[in-house]
Amino acid sequence: MVRLQILTANYFFPPKPFNSNLNLVSAKQQCVSLVKHFFQIGGYGLIAGTLLRFFASSPSGNLNHAGVLPCRSEKSEVSYWNDLIRSYATKDSPREAIGVYLEMRSLGISPDKLTFPILLKACAAISALNEGRKIQVDVVKHGLDCNVYVQNTMIHFYGSCRRIRDARRVFDEMSYRTVVSWNAVLSACVDNDCLKESFGLFVKMMDSGFDPDETTMVILLSSCSELGNLSFGRWVHSQVIGNGMDVNCRLGTALVDMYGKCGAVYEASMVFHRMLERNVWTWSAMILGLAQHGFAKDALELFPKMKQSLISPNYVTFLGILCACSHAGLVDGGYKFFHDMEKVHGIEPMMIHYGAMVDILSRAGCLKEAYNFILKMPVEADPVVWRTLLSACTIHGVNDNDWIGDKVRKRLLELEPKRSGNLVMVANMYAEVGMWDKAENVRRTMKKRGLKKMAGESCIEVGGSIHRFFSGEDDHPQLDYEDFLQLLYGLNLHMKSVKNL
Repeated sequence: MVRLQILTANYFFPPKPFNSNLNLVSAKQQCVSLVKHFFQIGGYGLIAGTLLRFFASSPSGNLNHAGVLPCRSEKSEVSYWNDLIRSYATKDSPREAIGVYLEMRSLGISPDKLTFPILLKACAAISALNEGRKIQVDVVKHGLDCNVYVQNTMIHFYGSCRRIRDARRVFDEMSYRTVVSWNAVLSACVDNDCLKESFGLFVKMMDSGFDPDETTMVILLSSCSELGNLSFGRWVHSQVIGNGMDVNCRLGTALVDMYGKCGAVYEASMVFHRMLERNVWTWSAMILGLAQHGFAKDALELFPKMKQSLISPNYVTFLGILCACSHAGLVDGGYKFFHDMEKVHGIEPMMIHYGAMVDILSRAGCLKEAYNFILKMPVEADPVVWRTLLSACTIHGVNDNDWIGDKVRKRLLELEPKRSGNLVMVANMYAEVGMWDKAENVRRTMKKRGLKKMAGESCIEVGGSIHRFFSGEDDHPQLDYEDFLQLLYGLNLHMKSVKNL
């Protein structure tokens, strides 16, 4: 047996005096020449992966030099291609990663169990459903469809492409599962708004003898945030404490976000102030939670403290700040923060930020100013922005001397002529100012088009369960409506009697 000599970095690149003229390009050229030399003597596979990682981690972030490596041939090893695919995928070039795989297959090189997880993650990053399905065919052809790592990433891929049924099918057909498998399908459910299903899967996970880990808890807290299920969120928090999990930055941020979105601002603040490490998402979750529940002053006071902690704000931070300004009626403050977001912090405003600014002006009754703000936006305002202003026109219609409401109504109906909610808002706007004929015409138009207003919906949490109610509903399976209505009538009479005192 011939033992190969393990070559060190100094053997390849002997130490030389520092030379400022030796730039990165020349270093890359030396690497390529070295690989060509090793290719000739048959040692190319030894350092190909190392050089690929060098190209990928270089400051220029340019992987084009990998194209001249002689390893890109039918003689090259699959590990080289895996490194190349991974390098493109981690450099935010998932489309190129898929292209490298196609080139690899054209050379007749067979993938292995490490190839497909990388590829499926690349497909998930850009929601490349068709490409991912073709890769799944290759997975089956190579007999890796029962590999747990491949299956886990396939669940993630389908979840990212909003194909929850396909994700569930892959999960249900698994003969062997890990905690990562359960986390993948739980995450897919949450990402696709199958929130109740995620709770049911979690129960099955526990019944199957799997102990949840940190990732499981973060996913569950996200589901609680979206549903507003505070009781279950508190239970998850108790499990975190009971299992001795470290409330690190990731888990702590999920807790702050859950409590904030569920309206338990005090508990969110308690978790926030006990955290030893906070990032921009932690601060943003706390600011947004305070702003959305009427604690505008506290939210605005938290912003300078965040900057003092040397944490740079992001787009969510400014959404919370603008929301706070809206609730506090701070028009000038809103303008200042909106200006600083782009000019000082270099964050390009998104549609949701423009909508928040319109909301600030609309709540303050500055209808004309809000209308002109929309017209001056560098992007076309979406229906949500116009709807925000139309709602304000209904409230402040008495002061609408410039007929802003009429202009907004026309534009909104141009964008969404078939949305029943818009027509209902227009009809209500006419009714508020006594224009009954026009209000009736709008409702008559809705009837002719076969449009119906979506029933109003509300929900309450009782005993950890969410109960939904719809306007006009009288057959809720778990409620005696006669008793319920009697209770409401009693409360109504009580409030009237208190008011008359």
